[in-house]
Amino acid sequence: MTKDVIALTPKMPDIHTVLAGLLAGGPDLGINTLAEGAVVQLCAPGGRPLLSVEAPLLVQVPGEAARLLGNEVSVPEGPFWWTEARASTAIEEGEQLAGSFAGRLAAVLGGTVWPPQAAHTHVVPLTPETATAAPAPDAAPPAVDVLTDKAAVAIQDRPLIAMTSWLADALRTATAEDRALQIVTPPTTRLTLPTRTALHGHPNRWVIQDPDHGYYDGLSGSQLHWQDGAFTPTRDENGTASTAKVFAPAPDSGERQLILSLRTRHPADQDLILGRALETAWQHLTGTPPAGWSTAEPVNLPWNTRQLTDLARTRAPQPTWLIAVGHPDRPALATLRITRTPAGVEEDITLTLGYDKDETAPLDAIEPLAEALTAQHGLTTMLTSLRAAHRDLTVPPHFETPPIPVSFTLGSDAVSDIGLAHALRPPLNLTAAQLGPAAEPALHYRLGDGTDPRTWDTLQQLTQHLKQT
Repeated sequence: MTKDVIALTPKMPDIHTVLAGLLAGGPDLGINTLAEGAVVQLCAPGGRPLLSVEAPLLVQVPGEAARLLGNEVSVPEGPFWWTEARASTAIEEGEQLAGSFAGRLAAVLGGTVWPPQAAHTHVVPLTPETATAAPAPDAAPPAVDVLTDKAAVAIQDRPLIAMTSWLADALRTATAEDRALQIVTPPTTRLTLPTRTALHGHPNRWVIQDPDHGYYDGLSGSQLHWQDGAFTPTRDENGTASTAKVFAPAPDSGERQLILSLRTRHPADQDLILGRALETAWQHLTGTPPAGWSTAEPVNLPWNTRQLTDLARTRAPQPTWLIAVGHPDRPALATLRITRTPAGVEEDITLTLGYDKDETAPLDAIEPLAEALTAQHGLTTMLTSLRAAHRDLTVPPHFETPPIPVSFTLGSDAVSDIGLAHALRPPLNLTAAQLGPAAEPALHYRLGDGTDPRTWDTLQQLTQHLKQT
């Protein structure tokens, strides 16, 4: 499996320190750079990559190391540098090379290494087979262990799989080359919400390698097997896919997740500042703005809507996908997709907040929030739902009950397009609250309290009615 080791240091690893770390394999190995210098590779004399090191990342957001690596990891005080090394799975010495590289950085700069038991500073002697191995035949991204015509497969053994820049690069490359990204992990691994979002659509997969139950999809439960260069569902003689028995719901712990899926639309002018709708939602529901944002995990930049907007402008007309996180005491995470359309600039936001069994999700705050988003931030639609799931917002490889709708909001422009009279008279026992000016109101439909799955039928009937204009 992929051998990842991370150095967490209070000082930035400069080029001399990085080179000293790369001498973990001795002075006879070669060094290459990829991605315009963002990745440095240590290579055997024959050219095979042995170790890939990503450019150091300054993490300025509190709680990110604990969120992604666990509370037991020791983190330097204040902002720190995150330097990740990924060893090749093709050589036996890979883990020792990664551990020596990270251990040398920590020894020179201070700080710690994750996982702690991997750290050392010894030179790692290579076997003759490793030293003379031919280069890998496929030019795969550093995160990819197996590359076929159909799939880019990353084999990982981390407790939590985050949407790191390694994986984001592998996903972009796989998508551009019409391949599936398939991540293989043991059954003890979980995903972060951004990683689940990235893998949720076909043909991408989270593949669980269970010693007792074989391979199965960690999001759908489908039993899998390797066929024609990719993991595919195992089907019976009737063509029906089977579900792994181990993919069963866990007992309800009482933990809940509140999920807001909302879309905003703004005129594309020079004064537009993006991210303010998300900031408003965060403030209404937690009492504070987001703590940080980034294009990958770990989230490293302090929350700043102007910097976020500047990044989106530089990428336009291509869309921009971002992650935002909250403060450590209140689990909250959002993904934000910014898209330039003929109608203006649209933000598609999914904000998820976690609550323990002794905490109550702030459902009473949803309607005032909907009114604020409509009045100030161009809200088009918002669906609010509640689900039984982990407070820490991680995704386990077993069945999780779907979220249950709580409310649905139509922005004033959407109401105008549908027609106010029609939108106010759904064929249900629903009363829509009118938000904002009476002449151009938004409508907020209260559907339930997030406990009755039959609310999905109510939402479906409502949306079908609203489409019949």
